[in-house]
Amino acid sequence: MGNPTTGQTGTYGAKLLGALVEAGRVVISVSEAREFATSVGVPQGYFKRLLILVVRNGWLIRLRRGLYAVSGLPSGQVQIHPFAIATQLVAPSAISHWSALSHHGLTEQAPRVVTAFTPKKVVTPSMRRGGKAGCRSRHAWDVAGVRYEYVSVRQERFFGIEEVWVDENCRVPITDRERTVLEVFISCRAFGGMGEALGIIENHLGRLDVGKLVEYACRFGQISTAKRLGWALERAGVSEAALRPLLEIPATGYHALDPTRRRRGPCDKRWMVQNNLAAEANP
Repeated sequence: MGNPTTGQTGTYGAKLLGALVEAGRVVISVSEAREFATSVGVPQGYFKRLLILVVRNGWLIRLRRGLYAVSGLPSGQVQIHPFAIATQLVAPSAISHWSALSHHGLTEQAPRVVTAFTPKKVVTPSMRRGGKAGCRSRHAWDVAGVRYEYVSVRQERFFGIEEVWVDENCRVPITDRERTVLEVFISCRAFGGMGEALGIIENHLGRLDVGKLVEYACRFGQISTAKRLGWALERAGVSEAALRPLLEIPATGYHALDPTRRRRGPCDKRWMVQNNLAAEANP
């Protein structure tokens, strides 16, 4: 059988993308796309050519080698949610940090990048080219004008994840509300210091499952994070009984309440933290 005509190419492309969207497969590998193409009658020998043409026409976006995302159909646009792209570019991964904070309504800031964490070692195109990340940015993917950044975590710390529908086609993994808040205490520097963390506890404590948050902090296993969180929760009025697991974590030295600030200020022996925020307020 000869190559399809230009008209047939458009028809095949529409059928292929229509089948993908109908099945909810808006991010797909080459092998999966081939199976769908066969199911809608695309000749086996024409598949590679068709793939090139639908990418050229903007109906599919190449995310990385062997992985594509649906971006539009000849009969109308299909907008793929950036979270779906992020969690397929690197798998397994989950939406986290600023993106998760925004999703859960825990910040008024609008993130300019999509952030996710993963237990995998991430190798981006810029890293393959031998480039260097800037002093204020990570290596990342740039897809259709959107920047995707990843934070690597140990496998045992890849927890606190739920599946959410972000639109009618996409269900993605994202850190739940408590794991998202814990990450602000873990990664203070990424959030500009403890101000964001304390603001969340002050303004959104009623929306948090404190028991789960305390359990997550113990499971994470970082003394400084547990003590900062306990100090903040007690300051917000959480009972000693709820905070007992954090109080019982042994600490042999004082931890800076805000690791982005100078180590000075009063020491809180109960929580083994040095309140350098108080020092900044009273220089």
